[in-house]
Amino acid sequence: MSASKPLIGISTYLERTRFGLWDVEAAVLYRGYLDCVVEAGGNPVMLPPVGTWNAETIGFLDGVVIAGGADVDPAAYGAERHERTGEPSRARDDAEFALVGAALKLDLPVLGVCRGMQVLNVALGGTLHQHVEGHNEAPGVFGHTEIEVVQDTHLYTIIGPETTVQCHHHQSLDRVADGLRVTAKAPDGTVEAVELEGARFVVGVQSHPEQDIEDLRLFEALVAAARDCARSKAS
Repeated sequence: MSASKPLIGISTYLERTRFGLWDVEAAVLYRGYLDCVVEAGGNPVMLPPVGTWNAETIGFLDGVVIAGGADVDPAAYGAERHERTGEPSRARDDAEFALVGAALKLDLPVLGVCRGMQVLNVALGGTLHQHVEGHNEAPGVFGHTEIEVVQDTHLYTIIGPETTVQCHHHQSLDRVADGLRVTAKAPDGTVEAVELEGARFVVGVQSHPEQDIEDLRLFEALVAAARDCARSKAS
């Protein structure tokens, strides 16, 4: 590992994918995550939802991103599936719950993006609203939402009292898990960001910062925390 170029693990997902001559199942990830980590000063490492993820196997990492994607299986928080909730991907859910648990055990910096924030909340005992209106303009189209940020939080230090974010989701946090602090909301009251109190850096955002390579503030904050983590492991 290198304190100057910390290793940032990013969760991926399995999808039927076409490339070259092939039409096969593959571990995939939107490239924006990779570019944002690189531009922020880190080295990205893609983590597929297969294998064993625990404190021993991710100890080489300096930080973790839990990426956006499909709906979390409502069975994970004791709910029946809503008619608008997508088909569950239990392999991905289990892998990302394990990643969150391992990262927290190691006190690694974590950034949860959209689904990633929801995974963080569910992993810690929270629940989700399975459908909300107004945060998903159309499939594949990102909307824009103004958010207000709570003072004395990591997020406030990073982006200030308010900003406009890109969103594309139809689920959101309902009961916020113990230990998580709500740090930003949309005008309709939707929880837009949380952080884990007492942790080095565990931040979840409902928006998609990987969509704006011109605004790297969240990724730069993650990489800075990961660099500190790498230095502390080396000392």
